[in-house]
Amino acid sequence: MAELILALDLPAVRVAPLLDRIPGCRWVKVGSILFAEAGPELVRALVGRGLAVFLDLKWHDIPNTVVGSVRAAAGLGVAMATVHTLGGQEMMAAAVAAAGPMDLVGVTVLTSHSQGSYEAATGRRGVVLLDEVSRLAESARAAGLRGVVCSPLEVAAVKLRLAPGSVIVVPGIRRPGDPAADQARTATPEAAVEAGATHLVVGRPILASPDPGGAFREMAAQVGGPGA
Repeated sequence: MAELILALDLPAVRVAPLLDRIPGCRWVKVGSILFAEAGPELVRALVGRGLAVFLDLKWHDIPNTVVGSVRAAAGLGVAMATVHTLGGQEMMAAAVAAAGPMDLVGVTVLTSHSQGSYEAATGRRGVVLLDEVSRLAESARAAGLRGVVCSPLEVAAVKLRLAPGSVIVVPGIRRPGDPAADQARTATPEAAVEAGATHLVVGRPILASPDPGGAFREMAAQVGGPGA
């Protein structure tokens, strides 16, 4: 069983009507676009609806700045948030110390990256993405993070490098026939859960459906999660 996180990658004015159509939803993701538009007030409204908010802003900055951001998010009632593992041990450990009851997970390699694009971004040749994700997962564990974010293709390897009971958040979830769009590394909900994912982030396959409530229930049934 895994939690299904609905990615609210849409304009703020559409959020409440969408959620009204999906009463079984328990988790939502607020990313940088929606947060830039609607900010803390939207997060408070979502928490007020009884939803667990996954704030996915991928903080990657000097430790003092990240600490301030983490404290602000925790004060809003956010359940889980992201830092980027490439920010380093000092940054991640400082974030953990400031998080209180809020879970922090570390972003490893974005699901939009292929090996070639990651090599170009980092200036390193011969990078094996699975090895890189595993290395960053070990760094996240050492810093005390609750878990990591990785593509569905790396879940099984990452699970071996995290403490028992760790959170593994997986975007890039697609049913057979769903377009991959800008996600380079994808898998079905069942495959991700079988590998060990604890939270699945799903946006476009639900948001683009003419029946988002039905699409959500179908996804939830496939992973054995609440809301099916």
